[in-house]
Amino acid sequence: MTTLLLVRHGLTPLTGPVLAGWTPDVHLDERGRAQAAALAERIAGVPLRAIVSSPLERCTETAGAVAAARTSGPEPLTDERFGEVRYGEWTGRRLDELVKEPLWKVVQAHPSAATFPGGESLAEAQHRALAAVREWNARIGPDAAYLVCSHGDIIKAIVADALGLHLDQFQRITVGPASLTVISYTELRPFLLRLNDAGGDVTDLVAPPAGDDGDAPVGGGA
Repeated sequence: MTTLLLVRHGLTPLTGPVLAGWTPDVHLDERGRAQAAALAERIAGVPLRAIVSSPLERCTETAGAVAAARTSGPEPLTDERFGEVRYGEWTGRRLDELVKEPLWKVVQAHPSAATFPGGESLAEAQHRALAAVREWNARIGPDAAYLVCSHGDIIKAIVADALGLHLDQFQRITVGPASLTVISYTELRPFLLRLNDAGGDVTDLVAPPAGDDGDAPVGGGA
């Protein structure tokens, strides 16, 4: 099995009130840097074959903190397919303004039909992210783990696919800043091991469960 650690970037001055999207030069603020450092320390003992990041600064800085906390290991690489959704004309606008747009209700209730003006659709964003995951899974190989630092909607879209959910259900998933989400990919099915994890022990990720047949434990497991 291949284990994917998905990390959302830490807080920035725009996180929350503004849809940053692909706005350039959006960096982690003091809170975000502290979040990234804490996460990096928490997962420092998890062997990683690769560290991959969205090319946007808030992600490369978070991924850089993960790499810096390790005595050895891979240097972060970037993959544009893990970049934020291209929100087009919505980029840089306040959320309290966007909520008044007719498209907002589509994004909330029927996201698979949502295409951002001058940007891409959520379905297109999910497709490129999943293509990247499958390519990286093949590159990393079985019985290994790698980390991808990305954005909330991208991570939610990957999780929805792992759970077999239609994209229209992905708004039911929450992914907070600097949170850890872990998916194990087997030949039969993916397993969601963690979701929106903001703290706690990660020793179970140091040595992923043996076997890759994809069988789920009957009765829920020990």
